[in-house]
Amino acid sequence: FSSCFAFQKPKSELVRTSLRLLTSSAYRLQSECRKALPMESSPSTDIQLVTQQVIQCAYDIAKAAKQLVTITTKENN
Repeated sequence: FSSCFAFQKPKSELVRTSLRLLTSSAYRLQSECRKALPMESSPSTDIQLVTQQVIQCAYDIAKAAKQLVTITTKENN
């Protein structure tokens, strides 16, 4: 994700915060999804908990994306 913005450092602290949330949530989502894979999961893996974590990560990604759209729309107007 950081490579998408390598050409320009975001000026706004709100943009940087949103990008950090987006990036960290994406990494967490990837990690949680790996736990659910049959070859990666252990017999003690709580699939219901993993599912809840995946949903939370997806929500955080959507929230960060919405923040970025809102911020950039306001900055461009």
